[in-house]
Amino acid sequence: MPVPGKLEVTIKISEYPEAKTVENGWKEFEVDCEGRLVSITVKPKIWKKLEDAQANYPQWIAAIAGRIGKETENGFILLEPNIQVFERKAKEPATAD
Repeated sequence: MPVPGKLEVTIKISEYPEAKTVENGWKEFEVDCEGRLVSITVKPKIWKKLEDAQANYPQWIAAIAGRIGKETENGFILLEPNIQVFERKAKEPATAD
């Protein structure tokens, strides 16, 4: 008998996406994941994390996690998306000892 589990997807981006505003101020955008288009719609509070990263960090990376939803013509819709943003630090050159 199989053990129940939860399938989640994590998408990483490092560029600010172009989004359109939909009802209630939510933002909708697409991410091209190796040819599959993932449609993502987030609340304004979650979108603000991307806006803050773009404004405050010279380099950043965002992890967008959610569940796979309905398939679309070229990909799928990401359900219940959440975004975590991290500042990307430049690697310091290794020093020889």
